[in-house]
Amino acid sequence: VGRVLCHRKSRLAIGGYLGHMWELYAMWTWVPAFLLGSAAARSGGATGPGGASTVLAELVAFGAIAAGGLGCVWGGWAADRMGREKLVNLAMAISGICSLAVGFLFGWTFWILVPVTLVWGFFVVADSAQFSAMVTEVAPQEGVGTALTVQTSMGFLLTMVTIQALPLVTDILGWPWTFPVLALGPAFGIGAIRRLVLIRERRGLGG
Repeated sequence: VGRVLCHRKSRLAIGGYLGHMWELYAMWTWVPAFLLGSAAARSGGATGPGGASTVLAELVAFGAIAAGGLGCVWGGWAADRMGREKLVNLAMAISGICSLAVGFLFGWTFWILVPVTLVWGFFVVADSAQFSAMVTEVAPQEGVGTALTVQTSMGFLLTMVTIQALPLVTDILGWPWTFPVLALGPAFGIGAIRRLVLIRERRGLGG
């Protein structure tokens, strides 16, 4: 573990993954509540279980999460063509923009909110598998298994922070300012991967 964490390229690849995980599971956890709250706000609080707005919000929440399956397929296809680093930074940039924008659509018509939410669901996970592949490429070869274990463990521990923190942000600032907090993750992740690219370009693609 010490050797992996002292290896700069491994740290940067793991850092990109942590930025991704800061956003992903909190988005999946809280976007259903956000959509239900948005539907209630638009209807003046008149929605209830089984109402048309409630059902639509639930379907959109399911669609946003399900869209990630297509996003992962596209992510693997695109990574083979443009490179993993470009793919993960593109996906994080788009998902980060969506997380910045979607909160300010709270209470708007679903004709606007739904496409943004589905795009977010598509891109928020499109890069996920590529981080693990990237770690296997840059980590010391005798420590690849350890690097993947460290990456996964740290990533899922981090999700606990944002999942628990978002309701607190909502209580204090309201939904428009809740999801922009998640954009901090992609911003950090993009910075880490950009530094990794610079190092790999200077030193070649070897471990």
